Amino acid sequence: MRQSNAWVGFLLWRSRHISSRNLIYVLSVIVGIISGFAAASLKWGVHKTQHWLFSLNEYFKFDYLFLVYPLIGLLLTSAFVVYINRKKLGHGLSNIIYVITRKAGVMEPDKMYSHMFTSFFTVSLGGSVGLEAPIVTTGSAIGSNIGRLFHLNYKQRLLLLGCGAAGGISGIFGAPITGVVLVFEVLMLEMGVSAFVPILISSVTSMIVAKVLNTAELILPYTHSYEFVVQEVPYYVLLGVVTGLVSLLYTRVIFRSDDLFARLPNRSSRIFAGGLLLGILLFIFPPLYGEGYEVIRMLLLDRPDLVLHSAQVFAPIMHYSGMLFLFLLAVILFKMIASSVTISAGGNGGIFAPSLFIGAFTGFLFAHAINSTGFGFPLVESAFALVAMAGIMSGTMHAPLTGIFFIAEATSGYSLMLPLMIVSSISYITNLIFEPYSVYTKKLAEKGELVMGDKDKVVLNMLKIKRVVEKDLKTIHPDATLGELVELIKKSKRNIFPVVDQDGKLQGVILLDDIRQIMFRPDMYEKTTVAELMHAPPGYVDIHDPMDKVMHKFQETGAWNLPVLDGDKYIGFVSKSKIFSIYRKMLIHHTSEE
Repeated sequence: MRQSNAWVGFLLWRSRHISSRNLIYVLSVIVGIISGFAAASLKWGVHKTQHWLFSLNEYFKFDYLFLVYPLIGLLLTSAFVVYINRKKLGHGLSNIIYVITRKAGVMEPDKMYSHMFTSFFTVSLGGSVGLEAPIVTTGSAIGSNIGRLFHLNYKQRLLLLGCGAAGGISGIFGAPITGVVLVFEVLMLEMGVSAFVPILISSVTSMIVAKVLNTAELILPYTHSYEFVVQEVPYYVLLGVVTGLVSLLYTRVIFRSDDLFARLPNRSSRIFAGGLLLGILLFIFPPLYGEGYEVIRMLLLDRPDLVLHSAQVFAPIMHYSGMLFLFLLAVILFKMIASSVTISAGGNGGIFAPSLFIGAFTGFLFAHAINSTGFGFPLVESAFALVAMAGIMSGTMHAPLTGIFFIAEATSGYSLMLPLMIVSSISYITNLIFEPYSVYTKKLAEKGELVMGDKDKVVLNMLKIKRVVEKDLKTIHPDATLGELVELIKKSKRNIFPVVDQDGKLQGVILLDDIRQIMFRPDMYEKTTVAELMHAPPGYVDIHDPMDKVMHKFQETGAWNLPVLDGDKYIGFVSKSKIFSIYRKMLIHHTSEE
């Protein structure tokens, strides 16, 4: 990135007159303002577009346009990814965790806008996902790139990335505490207590921006006067188990959908298969359209009949006994499928909103079923809907604190705090028994790319093998004689000699110790070839291997030096001592406060 002399001069002036701590405070405000504006813009644009599309749909008197909206959204999203973004969009929060652990918190500049555009196309046109993951990615990219602009070190850059993530959540949901909690619990950003202040500043600033732009209204206004009673504890415990199992099912559906769509031959087939399936689902179950917060509000108003009446396909049979129960159950199952298909087919969105949707229906259905039996005392169905939302979030995301604080903030009340704690913790534990990883970390763990919690390993993985490869070793051809090898030894300062053929392929290695006994016997010089003296190295390293894999090969072979190949072509050697030397310098640099 080429920078002007004026900017370089400013950075020098800043380093002399403004401490890093004060700079971080200022930048956290800037990140909060920009991420708040981005969140408000995305939210406003999606809701306005959806309102216009629904008006257009009503003009045609029936829901036929629902059959084509999702396909159009997927096509626009794919066109942006292929022709503008060059197929490097990445997947939401999983991608942020990968950037933190593998790329030193460096996010591409295009992620400051690409996730906004693609999620706008996906969600406004019916994709059954949420806006939270795209806006968190957008905010994180804003923070990361501002950190790079000011030449901040690794730790400071990660801090601004966290500021942007918190600002994104706060700006789109009006939930500043949730934004802070999500950074530490879901993104697993490991920082000291001092990091709370800039992240909180950014989160609050973003919410203020959203309020000024009039987009920070309560997502889940709850007007009931609820009072917790001890007799409800068994029901909440049972609800925690239920939400834990439902969240496990949702996680399984997400990854099963990914596997199925990955088998399709190309991007076009995935788009058309996903668009067709989504269109049919939305046509039959209109509540599945987009994020679904309007539908959730119907449940919180104790009006599930409004949800049922929105599906005109069921109009002839909606008066039958038990139809409401079956319809709500079907909506839960098909929401899991619709949100999974949206992402697997190439759409961009998060599972935050679908988790809330599934939770609301699960909790309402749970309480409604118990009330229908007449057993015990009446349960407040809307309260159980809210608490179950936190339960599904806690299980799916492995983030009980995020679930608790989000519902508390989104409803602007803490009367449900104790039930939220009970259900969220039990749901998390239930899910954890069967699934050790969250929906965001499962695939990273399967690829061996999840190294959170191991600070040494995180820093080690920032070290690229290209930085430590040594190319000053003298190579020799396998047909060369011992005499030619001795002449090469006279010119070399190393005791390792790679044997490379005319095509640049490594055939073996010769160590000085291998020929020490015969190198002073001139009578052997012309009789002995290098091919007779060489031996296979104890192992190989590929130029593209991550550093943790390289270190595993060192440990496995017991070697101190290993050849580096690009395919089968010789590149150089890498030594354990040089890796440790550079790693120590990086550790000191990246963990320093200034």
